[in-house]
Amino acid sequence: METQYFKWYSPALGRDMECKSYGHGGRPVLFIPCQDGRFFDFENYNMADVWAPWIESGQVMVFSIDTIDKETWSNQGGEPWWRIARYEQWIHYITDEVIPFMRSTVNERNGWTGEPGVMVFGASLGATHAANLYFRFPFIFDRLLALSGIYTAEYGFGSYMDSQVYQNSPVHYLANMPTDHPYINMYNQKKAVICVGQGAWEIPETTRQMQSILESKGISARVEYWGYDCVHDWPWWYKQVQHYVPYLLD
Repeated sequence: METQYFKWYSPALGRDMECKSYGHGGRPVLFIPCQDGRFFDFENYNMADVWAPWIESGQVMVFSIDTIDKETWSNQGGEPWWRIARYEQWIHYITDEVIPFMRSTVNERNGWTGEPGVMVFGASLGATHAANLYFRFPFIFDRLLALSGIYTAEYGFGSYMDSQVYQNSPVHYLANMPTDHPYINMYNQKKAVICVGQGAWEIPETTRQMQSILESKGISARVEYWGYDCVHDWPWWYKQVQHYVPYLLD
């Protein structure tokens, strides 16, 4: 498997950021690590091995980035207005820096021109971030694989709410989205998988809330609940990747 390491100064975040790519061609996939995670988690937790059939066959190039959760969602002692502003900077880092870099890299490797769009994938808090990116930016992302996520910003910010928290809390902004909003038609031309188990450490309640909102708005997504033996841990996420990636790549 071809891998490359990258590091550059991020204007959005005001510091160096690292990432790694896996593969030599195909559709670009953005991997968001779990809570407080680092770019090397995709490899260190053996998720690269699970994706290997699609990476080595040239169907996807996966780009794994760093979170800044320790400054934002996990930083419970910090001022919430500062934490969410910092999170928004990370969002801009992704949309303004990482995505153009991914597009340029994949274009150089196999002539990919931006159609279809980017797939975004994450588990646990990574799924939270991934779903937020997918629903906020349907003109960038056209595939979502969100495993064991929580889809309300209350997880990181409690009862605090301002305009930036709102725009990063899918159960809030989707619930208030008009049914004739142009994004809904865009969502319905894409593929999204939102999956959660019902075993230890899983929190399926916000997935059910998301499902209800999506159905009420006529937004197409594949929302599924695995059994009570399915726990919040990597071995189950491996199985879910193997199950859903063929559907998302089809």
